[in-house]
Order: sequence, then structure tokens, then C-alpha cells
Amino acid sequence: MKKNIAEKVLSAHAGKDLRAGDLAVCKVDFCFGQDGTSSLIIDSFKDSGRKKVFDPRKFSMVIDHSAPSPNTGVSEIHKKMRRFAASKGVKLYDVGCGVCHLVIPESGHVLPGHLVLGADSHTCTYGALNVLSTGVGSTDLAMTLISGKNWFRVPESVKIVINGRPAKGVYSKDIILHIAGDMGANGCTYHSIEFYGSTIMSLSLDARFTITNMAVEMGAKFGVMEADEKVFKFLRESAGIKKGTIKPVAADRDAAYIMEKVYDASKMEPMVAKPHRVDNGVKISRLGKTKIDEAFIGTCTNGRLEDLRIAQAILKGKKIHRKVRCIIAPASAKIFKKAEKLGYIKTFVESGCAVVSPGCGPCVGTHEGVLADGETAISSANRNFKGRMGNPNSFIYLASPATVAASALEGKIADPRNHIRLMSKRD
Repeated sequence: MKKNIAEKVLSAHAGKDLRAGDLAVCKVDFCFGQDGTSSLIIDSFKDSGRKKVFDPRKFSMVIDHSAPSPNTGVSEIHKKMRRFAASKGVKLYDVGCGVCHLVIPESGHVLPGHLVLGADSHTCTYGALNVLSTGVGSTDLAMTLISGKNWFRVPESVKIVINGRPAKGVYSKDIILHIAGDMGANGCTYHSIEFYGSTIMSLSLDARFTITNMAVEMGAKFGVMEADEKVFKFLRESAGIKKGTIKPVAADRDAAYIMEKVYDASKMEPMVAKPHRVDNGVKISRLGKTKIDEAFIGTCTNGRLEDLRIAQAILKGKKIHRKVRCIIAPASAKIFKKAEKLGYIKTFVESGCAVVSPGCGPCVGTHEGVLADGETAISSANRNFKGRMGNPNSFIYLASPATVAASALEGKIADPRNHIRLMSKRD
């Protein structure tokens, strides 16, 4: 029987032939924690009695969820992480470096064919680089930090094919919100999703990351794509990785899948996920008038340079609605610098937006943009659960950066296609 990507990667890292349903202990190429999970990783590691991590080059920590620190309790955790990193000789990405899921691939830590674990649920993001990556709990991550290995049940795989050219105003976020709505939040529980099709091939790597990032929102263990020249270019330009050192993994032609789904992106519209579920999606044309208090563009889902470019094109020369707060968080320091050089940051500030330090703050609700009771936000993030942005008595809608930017201008959830048409006429 031929193999899919998950079966191939896990077999290679276990050193034996594996099929869906098999249990195995596999070597891990890289692992990491962030400031919401690293304190327990450190405690569990110390409780083991071990003095050295399995390989200092294959573990890092990122201070991103509460960065800069909003209170003394978090400051103590940050201090703990800094001391542990210094004592064990491991890499620490401190305040201002950015979100772990941007910083880690930008730094060349993960490569096609790698098996990667992170103490963060959106570790599946790296699947856009042909990496088999998933989030685990802090104690599981500590076991990898000790041994360089972890146990896996080989997941069954789902094949999703997306073809067609998206219309203007439809982006990868709209595509994945459409698919999540169709599949459901539990539609792919503990499966590995492989994404294929002409649409995927045409998307930039920034846009592909958005899709694999949200695989977990359908319950998936992994979300992965095959590598192509765009992947090789990203690794070469961001981390100096030469193509000859990369070993991508592709599924066999007759590989087995538990389910196959085909979507036509040319028929999709801008999507909005209504509170309080990611799979509660609706076409924006069917959404009634919904006033907003806050608009947020950033996160590991949509805080990349392409996302900022799309948003600034809509906001340029305009002012955000007088009753709306608009927060922009570039997802990494590298992206912030590029956005500043290209004039995007100037556009945001002149439009009345608040540009904050690279990090996760507004998304996870630890600080920066916490909503008041009864307030409504539209966000480019990946989750809209109760309390996600810091207040369980508020309401969060998810959308693309284009939709968020358009909404910030109108003071209500707005169709970005109207603004794109105006831009076309103006140009």
C-alpha cells in the first residue's frame, strides 16, 4: 500500500514502517515553547532530574503571548525563561521578536520533511513548508526536551483539493473559513489534512500559512502541503537554507485517505465566522448590519507582510471610523521592519490605527485591546471563542485582513469588495 505524507514522515522518524493507527516513538527534529506554556515545561524538565536538554540547537522559547509583560506575575515567568535559556544554552526569542509561528520558520529551525512539536496549538502552521508539525501539552513537550523523542499514533489522512481562481476580495482566510464551516470544528479530529489543488499552488507562502494555521480549528493533528519552488525560495531568502539540503516529502499517487473533499475557490465569497465558533461561518453578503467597536489585524494567522499590504491598500488616504479602535500587530520584527520600509506603518498611523509591538497580545486577550462587556470586535485571528480577546462578555467575528480593514473604515462589518472596486476606479 502506498503512503501519504504523515505515514512517510512518521515512518522515517520512527525508523520502521508505519500505517494509520500504528503507535510509535519518533525522533523529533525541533520543539519549542512560548511564554504561556514554558513555565510548566521548565518545571517538568527540572522535576525529571535531568541537567541537559537533548540538543540545545533543537529547542527554543519565544516570549510572544504577553509581550511586553502586562503584570509582575508574567514578568516572573519571563525571567524564569531567560534564566533557563541562559543556563541550558538554548535560544530565546525575547520581547519584540514576534509570534513563535513567524519567528521559528523565519529563523530556519524547521525544514520540509521535519517532525516538529510545539507547546502551542497552532504549531500546525509549518505544514505550509511541508513540515509535519503539531501542538502538544507542556509536559509532553518536556519529555521531548529530555529525550528528543515522543510517541505518536499515526493519524488517518484527509485530502482537501482546492481549485479555481478566487475572485477579487476573496483571500486564503475566506477559503479556510469556508472549509471550516463545511467540515465542522470536529470534522477532522486527530486526522492529518493534506491540501492540494491549483488554488494552493497559486497562493503565496504567506497565504498558505493562513490555511495550515487553521487546520487545528477542524480538529486536525497536522495540516500539510507539498513543497514547491515558493517554499524553497522562502527558506533561501529568510534563513539562507540551500535547496540541496532540503528533503521534501510527497504522498504516493495511490495513498490512502479516509476522506477526500474538493472545493471551487472561484465560487467563494468573503467569509465571516460569527461568535462563538470558528465553524460558524457565513458569506458576508448574508450577514446583517453588525456594528463593531474594535478591529484587529495581526496574529500567527494573518499578521504577515502580505496581510499588512492588503490592509494598508484599503486604509491608505482614509480615516478609521470615529467609533472604532483599530489595532495593528505585525507578527514579527522582520515583518515590522519591512512594513515600515514600504510605508505601511505610516499609512496605519495616519489612518488612526494603533500599531503595537510584534506579538500575540490582542489575540489571546492578555493585554492590548481587551474588550469591554458587550463590545464587538472583528479580528484576523484564528479563534473567536468566548473570552478569547480577554472578556467572555464580548463578541468576536473572524475575517480576512481586507474585511477587517474595510470594517474599521465603516464602523460595521463591511464587504471589502466595495473598497477594492473604489480603489480600482481611483487607480
